[in-house]
Amino acid sequence: MKITLEQWQTLVTVVEAGSYARAAELMNKSQSAISYSMSKMEDRLGLAIFRLEGRRAVLTTAGEALFNQAKTLLEKARYVEGLAGNYQAGSQSTIHLAMEIIFPVRILSKVLQAYAEKYPFIRVELHETALSGTSEALKKDKVELAIIANESARFMGDFLMPVKFVAVAHPQHPLHQLQRPLSYDDLVGERQIVIRDSGSQPQDAGWLEAQQRWTVSTMATSLHCTTSGLGFAWYPQVNIQHALDAGQLKPLPLEQGAERQVDVYMVMRDGKSAAPHVQYLAALIRDAVNSACQRHHKAQAI
Repeated sequence: MKITLEQWQTLVTVVEAGSYARAAELMNKSQSAISYSMSKMEDRLGLAIFRLEGRRAVLTTAGEALFNQAKTLLEKARYVEGLAGNYQAGSQSTIHLAMEIIFPVRILSKVLQAYAEKYPFIRVELHETALSGTSEALKKDKVELAIIANESARFMGDFLMPVKFVAVAHPQHPLHQLQRPLSYDDLVGERQIVIRDSGSQPQDAGWLEAQQRWTVSTMATSLHCTTSGLGFAWYPQVNIQHALDAGQLKPLPLEQGAERQVDVYMVMRDGKSAAPHVQYLAALIRDAVNSACQRHHKAQAI
């Protein structure tokens, strides 16, 4: 007779509960059934798992080793069960995606439309995150997939695309009225519009030396402020191209730092073990980004 997974679970429960009686309560079994299971396990293994110290049963040296391995075995079993659950892409399935707000929404919207055609019953929970909020969502297992702009992400994710940031303000903003190249000293006295880090332990990024600063939570609110002439900001060019073309925003002629680049990565929480519907979404994102980058390069070459 082989040792069953249930017997290993019984061993772990007895040790953690501290007694056969308490283990019986937790497993909804009789104390005699727990005792019998442990006795049969010792007979099958040919060694003593417990020894008596007074009225207490304590683990032998072999029992201690078996207990530690049993915990590892049960953790792996739970992982396999969870993985099987991930592969059940049924009507109650949900995919959680964290997207750094600098990622082009127009690309993601096309991706999700194609995804819905393949998996129409899977719910999509989109977390629009900023800075450390994206990696935090991954670390806390809130999402299965993340589009992240973070230097450390390159060590655990796949490169997606570079995102160019440009410093801009409304054409009538006082900074543009200077009609000369600008230094950072010119920016200090003006109002800067920044987007709040969505993580629980916010971090700063980029130039933040303006004496006046308005901090908002969304890209839409930030753009409303800058296109209304209320301040200046650095934005992903792809996200503001429509405002540049419409004359609502104009690049600031900074002597240095007018543009900067941030690399964006994609991370699957479970890697190659991710469920098929998660891997499919990741593949759609890669393909959509590659197509968009190819169109951009072709347009620049014309």
